[in-house]
Amino acid sequence: MSTKQLLMVVTNGAKMNNEQFAGIWLSEFTEPYEEFTKAGYHVTVASPKGGESPIDDASLENGTIPEQWHELAEMLKRTVSLDDIQSADYDGIFMPGGHGAMFDLADNPKLQQLLRDFYEADKVIGAVCHGPAALTGVLLENGQFLVENRKVTSFTNTEEEGVELVNQMPFLLETRLRKEGAQFVGKGDWEENVYTDGKLVTGQNPQSSIETAKQFIKAI
Repeated sequence: MSTKQLLMVVTNGAKMNNEQFAGIWLSEFTEPYEEFTKAGYHVTVASPKGGESPIDDASLENGTIPEQWHELAEMLKRTVSLDDIQSADYDGIFMPGGHGAMFDLADNPKLQQLLRDFYEADKVIGAVCHGPAALTGVLLENGQFLVENRKVTSFTNTEEEGVELVNQMPFLLETRLRKEGAQFVGKGDWEENVYTDGKLVTGQNPQSSIETAKQFIKAI
């Protein structure tokens, strides 16, 4: 059997109104990546523009990258552009979070087309924390939102309030998912929470990264 090909789509980051930089949350990339490769899958890492996916300083340990993740962190400096990606080449797509995802994974026409293609082909779609921002605004061939009537989770409104970044976000992720018809399944702040609805797997926060990846693998 040929090796499964997985696509991970990460943010190129954005500067927020408070001048802080919103990037990728490191563990939401590294932990799923490790699970995928441990399961024998080949992973391609892409971003909207290609090149670097900057790491959110808040996701580091005392401002430094944990030694065991140095090699994976280097991979985030040379991602593939989404323009060079074809959905037919992959068995599944996974979006890690970090606040940067709210700015360039949401409402991205190329990513929306890829997600529509993955969905219509009955391939697995996974996302964790702010990664589900990529699912917002995606319209299927039948005109429905991808998340409509699907059970999903993501970083919650109360968690956003907890990190005091509500006013820095282009929208509140939980609110928008609900607005598009999702059956939102949230738990307490910072609790591990993963929900699988068919081929759609979502996790609530950084604490959910590993379990989201494991359920994503089961769904494949």
